[in-house]
Amino acid sequence: MKKTYDIAAFIWPSYTGDEPRTRIFWPEGMGEWQSVKSATAKYPGHQWPRRPLWGYVNEADPYVMEMEINAAADHGVNVFIYDWYWYDDRPFLEQCLDNGYLKAKNNDRVKFYLMWANHDAMSLWDKRNAESNSLVWYGKQDEKQFDIICGRLIEKYFTHPSYYKIDGKPVFMIYDVANLIEGLGGIENTRRKLDQFRGKCVAAGLPGLHLQLTQWGDRTVNLSGVDGNAGKYSTQELLEKLGFDSLTNYQYVHFLNVDRDYNEITEDAEKHWKEFGEKYDVPYFPHVSLGWDNNPRFNVFRPGVVKNNTPENVEKALRRVKAYADSANLPVPLITINSWNEWTETSYLEPDDLYGYGYLDAIKKVFVDED
Repeated sequence: MKKTYDIAAFIWPSYTGDEPRTRIFWPEGMGEWQSVKSATAKYPGHQWPRRPLWGYVNEADPYVMEMEINAAADHGVNVFIYDWYWYDDRPFLEQCLDNGYLKAKNNDRVKFYLMWANHDAMSLWDKRNAESNSLVWYGKQDEKQFDIICGRLIEKYFTHPSYYKIDGKPVFMIYDVANLIEGLGGIENTRRKLDQFRGKCVAAGLPGLHLQLTQWGDRTVNLSGVDGNAGKYSTQELLEKLGFDSLTNYQYVHFLNVDRDYNEITEDAEKHWKEFGEKYDVPYFPHVSLGWDNNPRFNVFRPGVVKNNTPENVEKALRRVKAYADSANLPVPLITINSWNEWTETSYLEPDDLYGYGYLDAIKKVFVDED
């Protein structure tokens, strides 16, 4: 029997004007398409500007998302991981999920889960002020807000029939564990609140909660002034002390030098998949990023650009990650991809005027067409 894989692509839900607060960053009312549309080449040979083949669509429109869901499912992407935000005591950028995906008639074709992008919101989303990198909203949340968040997640999302689960438990990924701990007042209190979160899931009729850590490389998180143990915790210690069930990555740039040829990056990524898979006591689900170049967000050149990440070379990386997943004895065949639509970081599967459907076709060749 042909093996199936859970190919999960991150979604950055900024490509809409339906959220009023997006006007702070993108006043034209089309979300971050504004930055994509205005992007220019920063050096000779720079592969910008680029244009989306589907146009500057509103991804909070269910008709648009029905088209995107079909394109994803037809090419082997069967899970979306929505970046989910909570700023200023309320959600931010939920419209793409609530009004787009959840109202799409075919959302049973692609499951979804959430990554709480609980980092601080900075001015880098606003090209006019990107260089200042000034604070707009804090990402850390106290106990009161955390309780509100947990209730919202369970009621609106975890019980939805298309929510992605492992062993029946909804998967919930947390991006910035340091911000989580700081907001909740230390390791012990964070563990207490996460255990309460699990209990609320059980009370709602779910078998529990699968907590997934965003892994930024095997780094030490410094929480001096927030917690004991001099405030320093390794990734393994965080997994143990907070009770995470698995981990994966969000972007190569978090743990690899990306300012080089994509094939070299793939070589290093493969070494890290094996290292991470062997090192931790919980499953590590391997990750592939398609590229990195965040120059569309800035008016001046920003160094650190992935080179030669053609669909052909990405296909090679996908074959390697498939082979790793086959050998790693994972509880589910989950592979995360950055991303579905990170246009301003130049790491997206959506078709463009440079490679057409090349990246989606690479996914299809490796995970759908071949035995």
